[in-house]
Amino acid sequence: MNLGYRKYRPFEPLSFPERTWPDKAITKAPAWCSVDLRDGNQALINPMNLEQKLEFFQLLCDIGFKEIEVGFPSASETEYEILRALIDQDLIPEDVTIQVLVQAREHLIRKTFEAIDGAKNVIVHFYNSTSTLQRRVVFNTDMQGVIDIAVNGARLIRKLTEEITANSDINIRYEYSPESFSGTEMDNAVLICDRVLEELGATPENRVIINLPNTVEMCTPNTYADQIEYCCRNMKHRDSAIISLHPHNDRGTATAATELGIMAGAERVEGTIFGNGERTGNSDIMNLAMNMYSQGVDPKLDFSHMNHIKEVYERCTELKVHPRHPYAGKLVFTAFSGSHQDAINKGVNAMQKENNPYWEVPYLPIDPADLGRQYEPIVRINSQSGKGGAAFVMHQSFGYVLPKAMHPEFGRLVKKDCDEKGREISAQEVFDIFNREYLDVHEPYDLISYKIFEENGGDGKVIVDFEGTIRHDHVTKDISGKGNGPIDAFFNAIKAVGLEHYEFVSYSEHAISSGADSKAVSYIELKHGDERLFGVGVDSNISIASIKGIICAINRNLRV
Repeated sequence: MNLGYRKYRPFEPLSFPERTWPDKAITKAPAWCSVDLRDGNQALINPMNLEQKLEFFQLLCDIGFKEIEVGFPSASETEYEILRALIDQDLIPEDVTIQVLVQAREHLIRKTFEAIDGAKNVIVHFYNSTSTLQRRVVFNTDMQGVIDIAVNGARLIRKLTEEITANSDINIRYEYSPESFSGTEMDNAVLICDRVLEELGATPENRVIINLPNTVEMCTPNTYADQIEYCCRNMKHRDSAIISLHPHNDRGTATAATELGIMAGAERVEGTIFGNGERTGNSDIMNLAMNMYSQGVDPKLDFSHMNHIKEVYERCTELKVHPRHPYAGKLVFTAFSGSHQDAINKGVNAMQKENNPYWEVPYLPIDPADLGRQYEPIVRINSQSGKGGAAFVMHQSFGYVLPKAMHPEFGRLVKKDCDEKGREISAQEVFDIFNREYLDVHEPYDLISYKIFEENGGDGKVIVDFEGTIRHDHVTKDISGKGNGPIDAFFNAIKAVGLEHYEFVSYSEHAISSGADSKAVSYIELKHGDERLFGVGVDSNISIASIKGIICAINRNLRV
């Protein structure tokens, strides 16, 4: 038995029975800050070059981000380069604020202020680590030591702000992060945040961003939410702070931690699209935004061109979006399971019939069209698919609305083809099966010519006449019959070639195109002894389409 788990100390949750966040709901979007160009970029095997960073910055602006962390300009020349390119080439929209990150160290802070010269709207984001572990093994100091680092950094930043704004119209805002916040004693976290707010001169009219990062996700999301609410309720200067979150995904629960953190009082979120970041990544802002969207909350970000966003992301980062990634993955709106396909098919049909203003389709939490996704790949066909899946594909991709009674038979035909091929089959291959089994069926009987007309039967009755030519075993024969309608007349006509004992059960029909060249499709169900037979006919004349459907059903019954 592996006893390695014994070397891990369980995280000690905060005792906080006064919590109120479990009763809250997210009703509006937080302020979003993308850190793709900094936190995301530093996690790449091959960091983005300048051209890629500029393209990615434009993508973030197009999505709707108003705050974008562009780098750590004091850390390297490449980080400095992107910042200067954005400023010097005037690429930053008027309503977008760039954010720069810096450690609370004097020489780095001074270099950062040199780097932002000429910008219009800037958030100077400084940080130092405060956790119990890092104080002991990295900095070899106590809590007062890390408070001094933060306060001295805040004092210098405020002084340099006064100097730079005296000679320019730059608008500088402040952000402070007690890095490794979630591993810090909460009373110490509150203390250091209050001291920084005081040093920066924060007021309710000029609030400072206090970013409380889950730098390493060490506990369950509810515990992180407790920590956020505890700080919100115990900070002396809470009204002078904008509480921000920066969760990481080490435990795979960053989305939940962020959502619960918002419920606990946070007003702002830092993260990346698709969750790229160090180790297991940052909180996925796309995921968070679309979760809100699916609950009827405007996320203030636009992901309606998801495929384009994904393409730019993958090209610039050289990473791939997982096919099961929420909302964005290639397969997330795809159903292979027969029961899922059947439920989706029924849900879509119900919405169309009921004219429901709300999206209510089983297994599809949001409308794929809202993300610019197409309906064709929602239902994909393999050996696991059921009777409803093939019918859904025929409807969505080709406009054929198969009657429900026909679904099992066509589903079996499609499943058989999948089993023989040993793979998924495409929508076109599904149609090819339909065409082979129902439309391109001209043996053993082929209707060569036909004519339908009416005559007066007396007493106000109308008699329908059918006249035509049918071929069987390379022999043609003229047939005719009378009846109370086209179908009845045709059944009487084919008795001449020995086609008897077929009982008409039901039919349905609809148009499959519009305009002058519109055609109708007719689905025919016949009974022959104990057998139920289906046939399909297509023609510009609905009566002829039904007759073609009858011949199709008979041929399929007689075909070896």
